[in-house]
Amino acid sequence: MSTAADGAVRSRFLTPPGPRVLAHRGLALTVPENTLAAFQAAVDVGAEYIETDVHATADGVAVLAHDPELVVDGVAHQVRNLTLDQLRQLDLGGGHRVPTLAGALVAFGEVRFNIDVKSELAAGPAAHAIRAEGAADRVLLTSFDESRRSRALSGLDGVMSSASSRLFSRALLGSALGVPSLVRRSLSGVPVVQIPERHKNIQLVTRRTVQTLHRAGVEVHVWTVNEPADMERLLELGVDGLITDRVDLALPLVQAWRRRGESGR
Repeated sequence: MSTAADGAVRSRFLTPPGPRVLAHRGLALTVPENTLAAFQAAVDVGAEYIETDVHATADGVAVLAHDPELVVDGVAHQVRNLTLDQLRQLDLGGGHRVPTLAGALVAFGEVRFNIDVKSELAAGPAAHAIRAEGAADRVLLTSFDESRRSRALSGLDGVMSSASSRLFSRALLGSALGVPSLVRRSLSGVPVVQIPERHKNIQLVTRRTVQTLHRAGVEVHVWTVNEPADMERLLELGVDGLITDRVDLALPLVQAWRRRGESGR
């Protein structure tokens, strides 16, 4: 773990420079998403970033699942109502189980994790797991909810975070107007926004928006981008990260895009 002279953790999440490819819940072509097998499949094709989601069990353990309930054999199980031992009895298919956040951080000790805190109950357990495993320098925390994001960050020196919906909404006006100072004030201490290309009828990702966010020192990651043509188009707009279910397609495309850029210099 890298630390500064004052003892604070120095994050390496955004190094080296992008574009970055983030494996959305791993690579789940033949295995269930958000499992160690899906993460291994992503790593096997070269992924250095994994995007995942955190809930908490009834006994306060951070576990990786996108939805608050898991449907197994037609039966819905609320994650927050099960202890870790009970949760581990659930077979997601092929013998795959719901992993703990701590277990994933240990199993993939060199991988950077983009962790979406999905519930208020998960904020504290997620922070505990990150701190206990010494993973603060390779984690980016995010949540749509600002209070949840802030709570998860509490006590985690040096952990990076992307903007909540509330923070991004404040920055969007400044970005639309092309005023980086408004964006900087809205996103103070937040080096990343992670957004869909469009929300309802609003085009969030445009060349002007990306350039304005860049001038404010903020990276732009776009989700969920699975079509190669869309990946190419977004890279041409200057986005810094692609969050994708198809890391197997995105990685070679980004590598080719970088080579073209280097040859054109």
